[in-house]
Amino acid sequence: MTRQPFGQLLLFGATGDLAQRMLLPSLFGLHADGLLPASLSITGTARSALDDAGYRAFVAKALDTFLPADRAQSDAIASFLDRVHYQPLDASTIEGFDALAEKLGDISGGLAIFLSTAPSLFRPTIKGLESAGLAGPNVRIGLEKPLGHDLSSSRDINDAVAEVFPEERTFRIDHYLGKETVQNILALRFGNTLFEPIWNAQAIDHVQITIAETVGLEGRAGYYDGSGALRDMVQNHMLQLLALIAMEPPARFDGTAIRDEKVKVLRSLRPISEADAPTLTVTGQYTAGAVKGEIVRGYIDELEGPSITETFVAIKANVDNWRWQGVPFYLRTGKRLPARHSEIAIQFKPVPHSMFAARGGKLQPNTLVIRLQPEEYIRLLVMAKEPGLDRDGVRLREVPLDLSLDTQFAGSRRRIAYERLLLDLIEGDPTLFVRRDEVEAQWEWIDAIRAGWEANDVKPKAYASGSWGPSAAIALTERDGVTWHDE
Repeated sequence: MTRQPFGQLLLFGATGDLAQRMLLPSLFGLHADGLLPASLSITGTARSALDDAGYRAFVAKALDTFLPADRAQSDAIASFLDRVHYQPLDASTIEGFDALAEKLGDISGGLAIFLSTAPSLFRPTIKGLESAGLAGPNVRIGLEKPLGHDLSSSRDINDAVAEVFPEERTFRIDHYLGKETVQNILALRFGNTLFEPIWNAQAIDHVQITIAETVGLEGRAGYYDGSGALRDMVQNHMLQLLALIAMEPPARFDGTAIRDEKVKVLRSLRPISEADAPTLTVTGQYTAGAVKGEIVRGYIDELEGPSITETFVAIKANVDNWRWQGVPFYLRTGKRLPARHSEIAIQFKPVPHSMFAARGGKLQPNTLVIRLQPEEYIRLLVMAKEPGLDRDGVRLREVPLDLSLDTQFAGSRRRIAYERLLLDLIEGDPTLFVRRDEVEAQWEWIDAIRAGWEANDVKPKAYASGSWGPSAAIALTERDGVTWHDE
């Protein structure tokens, strides 16, 4: 694949929380390592009435706050700030886009746009870019979530974008796909003879995907209460992880082949009917409790108002295709849980016959754990014999075979997911971005679940902060003889 780095980057929402915490530190990291094109200029835009000098001071403060101490080299920061410019803009009106175009000047070297705005601003922003000549064939656009709140609104946004930007120049962002460990799922599956022959219903009993958070609203009350855990986490991150785990082997490592296989999985998800929604899903909302020894308020108290928004959801999903028939995928995510971690646990089936049973040896099925955060590791739990003369019977014990990516690649800097995604946007590599048909297949499945909740008047069950969610989530798996992997 030929990459064509563009000469300008335009950041919408350039004074927002995402820009301060992730985008600006990521761009600086790329700059400090010499990975940005030498001529690349970065222009931020937002409603704030700043000039170039004011925005550079804003950027410098953000870097001082959010950069790790060992990365904050003053010379590199100074040269990075030389790249940075700013143009105030109210994206809700078409006025001002001509001034933005004038600020950017000549874009013949290519313009990459990162659009992080409220969903209501997508259509006017796209129209404003088009009216000012900032949507031509040498412009590509990256879209940060949320891309709608259901299938209909997602299609509306996608239609608005497609009127101006063709699919090959549209880069939908799911930052989980920029994580090294997520990409290692592909290396683990398709780079090792050991796993792919047994990566199917003949050898795998079930799969668990957990994204657990210890935080509450964290200043996101307005967005989160209108979204909830299902839309905020399951619709994008968790279904993308499921697709990577369940996809067929792509012919090539490129954007078309990989996304073709992912969308096949998403379209193979068995719809959860209205009748099945109460038994195949569990919703919860956290109440007061203790997380890591700290007393915390409940969701209603944090929100300061009544709400039936779910802060926890667990789902039993099925992929109806040849490879995965009969293998349940258990999805679980929530806020104010006991630990912060994201992981995938693949539970293999037990051996068909134990030769050790008569001697007292007890076997456990093998489990492969892929931890995405906060640590990054791959752990295979296997059976081993305990040392001894075995006069009282054979004693077997489950032991871990660990591959810590932090340890194995200690000499390589662990990068923020947005570093890779921003660089891929600038260079035009779509592999780790989400295609329209993927997004809409995800929303179609999610909308059916929400319709089932509404039809059955499902309300979230209370769970204490610091617990693993409502007791019904435990019952969801234990009905199948399965226990959540909570280590």
